[in-house]
Amino acid sequence: MGQLSNEEVFSVVKKHLTDICEDVDPAAVVREASMKDLGASSLDIVEIVSCSMRELRVRVPRAELSKLTDIGGLVDLLHRVGAA
Repeated sequence: MGQLSNEEVFSVVKKHLTDICEDVDPAAVVREASMKDLGASSLDIVEIVSCSMRELRVRVPRAELSKLTDIGGLVDLLHRVGAA
């Protein structure tokens, strides 16, 4: 699989977020939003991150994930790890 763009990584995260949290409006999923603010529970967030990492075939240490505050931060982290 070739290197994905940051925008493609965002699409993967957004897809899993809207699949797992069915009442989230896809238009509300922006980089500045936090998944919690969009109504995702802690368990939802774990599942969204796990599914995204699995699809992107990347691994991110839990300590790195705990520092994130918004969707953009997650996308940037997944993109950076995928590019390494």
